[in-house]
Parts: sequence; C-alpha cells; structure tokens
Amino acid sequence: MAGRFVRASKYRHVFGKSTRKESCYDNLHISRNAWDTNLIKANPEYLSVNWEASGGGAFAVIPVNEKGRLPEQIPLFRGHTAPVLDTDWNPFNDSVIASGSDDGKVFIWQVPKGFTLYTDADEPADVSPVSKLTGHSRKVGQVLFNPAAENILASASGDYTIKLWDIETGTPHLTLKHGDIVQSLSWSANGSQMVTTSRDKKLRIWDVRQERPAHEGPGHTGAKNSRVVWMGEHNRVATTGFSKMSDRQMALWDVGNAREPIGGFSVLDSISGVCMPFWDDGTQCLYLAGKGDGNIRYFEYENDKFEFLSEYKSGEPQRGIAFVPRRGINVHENEVMRAYKTVNDAYIEPISFTVPRRAEVFQSDIYPPAVGIKPAMSAAEWLSGKDGLPAKIDLESVYEGNAPVELPSDYKLPTSTPAAAPAPSPAPAAAATKQAPEPTPAFRSPPPTMSEQKGSIAALADKFQDNEIDDDDDDASSFEEIPQPVQRSVPAAARTETKPMSPPRAAVTQREAAKPSPLSPTPRSVPVPIASPTPAQPSSAGQSSSGTVETSLQQIKSLLEAQTKTISALAHEVDTLKMRVGAGTVDQSERIRQLELELEAARS
Repeated sequence: MAGRFVRASKYRHVFGKSTRKESCYDNLHISRNAWDTNLIKANPEYLSVNWEASGGGAFAVIPVNEKGRLPEQIPLFRGHTAPVLDTDWNPFNDSVIASGSDDGKVFIWQVPKGFTLYTDADEPADVSPVSKLTGHSRKVGQVLFNPAAENILASASGDYTIKLWDIETGTPHLTLKHGDIVQSLSWSANGSQMVTTSRDKKLRIWDVRQERPAHEGPGHTGAKNSRVVWMGEHNRVATTGFSKMSDRQMALWDVGNAREPIGGFSVLDSISGVCMPFWDDGTQCLYLAGKGDGNIRYFEYENDKFEFLSEYKSGEPQRGIAFVPRRGINVHENEVMRAYKTVNDAYIEPISFTVPRRAEVFQSDIYPPAVGIKPAMSAAEWLSGKDGLPAKIDLESVYEGNAPVELPSDYKLPTSTPAAAPAPSPAPAAAATKQAPEPTPAFRSPPPTMSEQKGSIAALADKFQDNEIDDDDDDASSFEEIPQPVQRSVPAAARTETKPMSPPRAAVTQREAAKPSPLSPTPRSVPVPIASPTPAQPSSAGQSSSGTVETSLQQIKSLLEAQTKTISALAHEVDTLKMRVGAGTVDQSERIRQLELELEAARS
C-alpha cells in the first residue's frame, strides 16, 4: 500500500508570526561593529542592544512594553572606552546585566528601578556600571552567565582564554586556555561543563573546575566562524559552521565522544552568513537563524537526530537575534517561543512561534515546566565542586495569573503511556478471531525490511487460521447429518470456561437405531424425540459421556414399554372378535386370520 507516513509531533505545525511595524522597537542605532556576536539579548523584562555611540562604547536597555518609535535621546549604559561587543542577562535577576568590550574589560550593570526611556529631561542621564572586572589583556568578545550557579560569569577574550568570575567579589577564579580566538561558548544545564569552538577549528568539552578539556575533536573545516550550543539537560551539543566548499552545515555531537559528529555533517545551504543556534529545552527544538538572511529554521530533536519542522521566511535580513527564556513567553496565545531580530540596523521586530490551536484553556502538553529564577547553588558552592539543576516553575500558575509555583528541578510532565490491557475473558468460537487493536507506540521506529514484512504476514496467517478441525469441542460442520441448534448470545457474567459440546457420535447412532422403521405395523406409536445438546457443566469428559448413554437407554426402555402395550391391545381385540362371531362367515374368519398374523408379526 503506497502512502506517506507523517511523524507525530505536537510542534509539527508551529509557525512564526511577525509583528506589525507599530508594535516593533523603532528608531534604534544598532552597532555596526563587525565582531561576530548576536548584538542583542533578551529577558522577560528588557532588551539589551549594542549601540552605535560616539565617545566610547555603550549599549541600550529597552523595556519590552515600550514599543513603537523610541525618543531621539534615550538613557544609555555608558562606561566602556571602546565598542561593546556582547552582553548577557543574569538568569536569576532580570535587572543585572554583564557586558564585554573591545577595551578588554567586563562591566556589571544594575538596571535602575522604574527604568524608562521616556523622560522629561532634555538630556537623559546615562547609567553607570556597578562593578568592573579587569584581567584580560585583549578585547572581550563573549560574556555568558552560568545557568545553574549564582553570580558565576564566563568571559572569552582575544588573549585565547576564558575567565570565570564571581561577580560579587570581582575575582577570576578559573581560566580555560585555548590555542586560538574563541568563537563561541555554551554551558551545560548544571553548569559543571562548557563547550567551545575556536578559530583553530577544534571542538572542546571542558571540565570547567579542572581547567582542562575533557574531550577534544575536529570541528567544522571551513574558514568562517562556527557556533555551538549545549542542548539543555542532554549530553549532546549542536554546532553550525561551514565546509571547505563554504556550504553551511549543522552537526550533533556526543559530549563523551567529540571526535566525530553523530550521523556526520548535514549541509543546510550555500549562503555565506553564519547560522546562530538557539536551543529550547522545553519543546526540544533547535532554532537556526542565519546572519544576513531573513530565515529561521527550526528542528525537533528526536532519536538522536534533528527532524526538520518548518522555516520562518522573511524578506528583511537580520544581523542580530535573541530568544527570550521560556518563563517569559505568552502562554495565553499558545506561544512556545519568542525571538527578537534586528532589521536594517534600525528597528527590532518580535517574532512569535505559536502552536495553532483554538482551545481557550491551558495547553499542558505543550508547556512543560520552565526554569525559574532560583539558582541551584551559590558561587561558593559551585566553586567547591557542587552540581545541580535550578528549580523549575509550573507555567499553568503563570497562565492563571498567580505567583509561579515552584517545582523540583528534575520534574517531568507525566508521560501518557498505554495501560496494559486486561486478560480477555473466554469467548465463543464464532468471536475468536476478533482481536483488540494494539496501541500505537509513542516512539518512531525504522521502516520494516521485506523479510520482516513477510514474517509479519505469516504470523498473521497463523494467528487467524481455522483451528476447528482438530478441536472436538468446536461447532460441527454445516454438512453434519444432525443440524445444530441456533446459538444465542450469552451475557458475559453467565459465560463459563467451557464451550457447548455436541453429543458423542456413538449416542447419535444408538438413537437412530432405536427409531421405529417405516414398515412397522404400529403407525400410531409416538416417535421418540431427539434431545437438543445442552451446555455441559464443568466436569470431566467421561462423566458427560456416561450421562448421555444412560439417557439413551432410558429412552429405549420407554419405547419397548409402549410397543408391549400396543401388542396387548391387539391381542385383546382379536379375542373380542372371536367371541362375537363364533364360527361366523368366511369374511370374518379371514379378518380374524389377518389380525392373528399381525399379532404374530408384532410379537416377533
């Protein structure tokens, strides 16, 4: 049977929805610096944007609810003496942000309470950093907070090192040394490991607190930059990069064996812009946004491979993009992810990825618990070797407008598995071939081979073959001499473990022999009825057969008694006629002689 098999997925129809221009963030001056970063970062409260500013470096912070055309003069976060290259929001405090700059410094900032871009002042006051982290000798290209430990920040520099800071004390406790410039870095979910790509085309999995790579292998072979993202709580990482022929590639890696990708490198297209990867641990989806084009592909991770879902296409190319944490998505509109992309270095457009459903209640199957704002450990505990996952929150409580309900860090949504079917009760032979449909498996399996299909067909033939020939208890054939009684449906409660039994063939033969012959001179005798077979009670086969033989003998005895009565009646009639006629006429004598012959025949 020809047909197309469609993979089952709750997110198969997710689509990206753009926003009207009046709901975007317009009149921006996004940095034109050529350093390869994402330019913007987002959390549920604010956006940060690398700003094109004179007199040193700066970045802007935009409250997410202040949409539309922004004022010509807005308060900036100033302090660096060179362009800001990257920023990152603290995952456990939406008002704390870190920045790295071309001046080789890392600054920590606090967004003022009640911060807004709309002020009455002619020149709004800029925001100053709360602390400065110095230690790198060259520009700082990436900054990234630890996703599990509080106040632990990683900064990657052009001096070929990554420093790990405690931002409270301002001390760089650990240093990861590379052989070339770091192009991308990503933490594991529990913050104990880190993966990096660098210009020497190597992929490294770091045991961070040992300050050494646990695994190292060759990455993408192209000359352009590559990116990497740790896939949440999995021991897998995803990379994007280029081949030697400048084709864009993606790959999946096992962190325990980083020598070659799982399934090899997958070619995406031949566009020259870097693909920026983002992992969503809730939907198990990977988003790839191309730098310099307007497309965003998204894939679902399943069975150690990426299944392509769909692609958001736009004629407006993006240079920078950011994805909001899952605790900030709109659960009332079935939104599973939201991105913010830069357009023409002039405005930022929100893109909502939505599951198309009409239900007006909380869709629990597409909203597993999300990581909250409570860290798993302090900076001191992490530095001492402790590991853990941050607590999660129930998004249904957010949907209902209540305070987020905290859940254990290892909480998973209950998986709906098919329950074990109860043992079927014995049924009549007529319904023996009706089988309950087997439950559909919840995982995808490879297509069966030809030999497996032949084996399945043979198994089905054995399963549904007619077994009545060798079963003495089954219904007899329709060509049997004695017709079977019509079976009526029996309630389930009245069914027994045995089936109705036909009488033994020997008993039927005895009953046929006991029937009076059509030549018998006793046409007035009543024939003996044949008893219908009754369901046998649960007993042995010998007891059932002996009971049937006794019944047949009793019927034969009754028949003999009836014939004896008939003979007696005939003899009485002969005697009566003799007394009446005496020595009567010849005709009467002939009648008497015939009756005597019939009497002798009956006695014989």
